[in-house]
Amino acid sequence: MESAGTSLKRMLPQLEVSRQKLRQAEGSCIVRLKREGGKQNVGFSSRPFVLCGLPVRKSPAGELLYERRNGDFVLQITGHPNYGLPFGQDRIVPIYLATLAVRQQSQTIRFRTASEMLETFGMHKGGKEYRRLVAAFERIFGATIFFGTDTLRGTAKVVQRSRFSFFREAQIWYSRDPEQYPVSDQFENVIVLSDEFYREIVAHPIPADLEAVKVLAGAPAVLDLFMWLSYRCFVAKCKEIIPLFGSRGLASQIGSIEYARPRRFREKLDGWLESIRVLWPECPAKISNDGTGLEVNRATAVLVEQKACG
Repeated sequence: MESAGTSLKRMLPQLEVSRQKLRQAEGSCIVRLKREGGKQNVGFSSRPFVLCGLPVRKSPAGELLYERRNGDFVLQITGHPNYGLPFGQDRIVPIYLATLAVRQQSQTIRFRTASEMLETFGMHKGGKEYRRLVAAFERIFGATIFFGTDTLRGTAKVVQRSRFSFFREAQIWYSRDPEQYPVSDQFENVIVLSDEFYREIVAHPIPADLEAVKVLAGAPAVLDLFMWLSYRCFVAKCKEIIPLFGSRGLASQIGSIEYARPRRFREKLDGWLESIRVLWPECPAKISNDGTGLEVNRATAVLVEQKACG
């Protein structure tokens, strides 16, 4: 089968396409073919970071508190003074950890080399990516998470809240040689997830298409929307409209930066949806005719049993 990059060069030899665009095109074809063939590489994410995204961009120096809201859910992240808030591609670390926790069915997760993680998400194995991965783990390890809900049941208000860290302890070895593997168990990467984070993953494992995550790893805002839509469309009973703005609006949920003008957010959202449809042509999400909401309907991006989506 001819790759997407080869096809583009053959059909449009005058068109200059960057290597990154070629990788994205080929990755998108792989995502669609695997979904159609029922051979997806299924991983998992945790509910707080599907309902409310991590920061897309690096926060200003000294800014250590971040908050997102999704209806009754609220997510607050406090960054470590030395490392700052997690942002951007750091979001693949919780996805990787949640995937290993579900696959290994253990609070103590193990993986052989850091290059395995880079390969999982289609990242280069050079020194720059290793340094970026180390920094991501430091920001994730140092962050404190607050996740809670405020709901009304009859006349009583129910408040469920939890404050936790991602890890309880971690032993991670990095090698400058991406092909070098540990020679003994002493050098195995071992991460013990915090009790609260592990319980959340076990109680509400949210399926994720890891091939799609790989394609979108460099576009965190699009990745947030894809993960959110995968879950939101799956649990939808019929057509629903989610407001774009306000305390319960989409702009308050995903990890995008704030936009001063609604028109600017709608333009961005339209571009993100276009990118998602390349990976998931059947995605039913679209901006409402009056521009105030996002229409969603029941659809499946990840082919797994319904019980896996808590």
